[in-house]
Amino acid sequence: MRKLIAILALLIITAVTTRVAAQCSICTRTAQQLGERPAKALNKGIIYLAFTPLAILGVVGFRWWRSQDHEQGSSGDNR
Repeated sequence: MRKLIAILALLIITAVTTRVAAQCSICTRTAQQLGERPAKALNKGIIYLAFTPLAILGVVGFRWWRSQDHEQGSSGDNR
């Protein structure tokens, strides 16, 4: 239960981060040429596109970790 709370707290802290510069060097140059409003939209778009694969990896990793935890518990090893 504590691990779940820690994971949820980490996700909430990550989700409420307001200032993130998620740009590669090419995107930075493009954003500088476009102006401030399009640059902010570009940042939000990059973060939005990065969230989906990271969320999928998180779910797969959590399910794998959970299945490994259950397998160790049912085998009789108490490590």
